[in-house]
Amino acid sequence: MSKADNMLAILWLLKKKKRITAKQLADELEIHIRSVYRYIDALCASGVPIIADSGHNGGYRLLHDLTKSPLFFDMEEQKALVHAAKFAEEAGYPFGDALNRAISKLKRYTNPDQSEEIVRHEKGFDVINPIPDSSLNSFLQELEISVADGKTLIMVYQKGYQDSLQERRVDPYGLTYWKGKWYTIAYCHLRCNIRSFRVDRIQFLTVTDATFKKPESFSTRQFFLQNLLPDWEKQDQLLTICIQGAPHAINDLCDHWLFGHAIVERSKDRVYFKLDERVISTYLPNFLLLYGTAVEVLEPTFLKGKLVEVLSKLLHHYKKTELD
Repeated sequence: MSKADNMLAILWLLKKKKRITAKQLADELEIHIRSVYRYIDALCASGVPIIADSGHNGGYRLLHDLTKSPLFFDMEEQKALVHAAKFAEEAGYPFGDALNRAISKLKRYTNPDQSEEIVRHEKGFDVINPIPDSSLNSFLQELEISVADGKTLIMVYQKGYQDSLQERRVDPYGLTYWKGKWYTIAYCHLRCNIRSFRVDRIQFLTVTDATFKKPESFSTRQFFLQNLLPDWEKQDQLLTICIQGAPHAINDLCDHWLFGHAIVERSKDRVYFKLDERVISTYLPNFLLLYGTAVEVLEPTFLKGKLVEVLSKLLHHYKKTELD
């Protein structure tokens, strides 16, 4: 075990027993007695009140008030950590092995009452997400380390659904998890600009010797959201969309993360949004097809044309497949 693990184990043994000798600690942990003395000194230096009693029945013990307190985390904190671990696991957290070790250690070093309480709360708490792609773990780990160390990467990337691959030299500024997908926000040397890249479209990563420094005021979260949501400072570049339909469909549209931010006006069966032309031309037609005849686009006219275009392509595709 590492030094930290041994110190934690000593603290736990001191909490479990009223008094224990250095030899008993050494035998229990299968370490040299000199190491026990070093770990005890380190615990005392960190503020743990360990008392050494001399004599025939002597040994090490903790002050009474510490023996009755929880180990590092109280019950609410332990429960929160176990629940948070479930969220992280379902999101495809790339350091899952380390996370599981931490939770196992947390459960191992609790008293029986705390352990029973954790199990009760853990059983009644579930998170359902799409099954994470474990093949991304190596990329996510490499990206996270490069973000922390400021290391430039060479990335082979598949843009969109195109077959062709591009090699990019990037400075990763951060990782973002959004709607079941992982993204890295990075400065792209090819485009000379900051871009977001989907991790599941990365085909290959190589760490270079080059280093970079992320701008002090840069926020990956803010950058990502700004590129998703309408830029209200450029009102003249936003277009108005008017959609009418069944009240349940209108409510569902307004609850969507993108459209909810873009509402200008709404009634029971009609809503007005303001979005930029790129979103209207690419994302919106495909999304609205999910509602079928429950909604109808009133304006702009070119959005109706985009819907017809998407449907025509689908019809042509399946007719061709049928003939083949």
